[in-house]
Amino acid sequence: MGEGEMMPIKNLLARKTIVLQGADLLSAKGFTQVPNHILESEKISPGAKLTYTMLLKYAWQNDFCFPGQDRLGKDMGVSRRSVNTYIQELEKKKFITIKRQGQGKPNIYTLKLTVDN
Repeated sequence: MGEGEMMPIKNLLARKTIVLQGADLLSAKGFTQVPNHILESEKISPGAKLTYTMLLKYAWQNDFCFPGQDRLGKDMGVSRRSVNTYIQELEKKKFITIKRQGQGKPNIYTLKLTVDN
C-alpha cells in the first residue's frame, strides 16, 4: 500500500494484536468502560487513573458507589493512604468533586465524564 492509502477493514480485523483469552470468565465478572480522556490524561498519575476506574466500576455496577477507602485500597492493592492521595489528586485536577456531608456520613463523589479540564 502506498502512503496515504487506507487499508480495507477486513485486513485490519485479520491482524489481531490483542487476544482475549478466557473471555467467558472475564465477561462473567463484568467490565468497566473508562473514558479515553481519563486513560490518556497527562494531568493525573496512573494511581489516580486506577482510582477513577474503580469508582466507575462501583458506580456502573450498583448505580451508586460507597466502597470506602479501605475497600478501594484492597481492590487496588494499595494502602488506604494511597487511595486518599489519589482521590485528592482527582479532586484537585477536577476529575471528580467531593461533597462532604459531615461526621459519620459518607462523602458523595461526582465523577466527571466530560472533558472540561
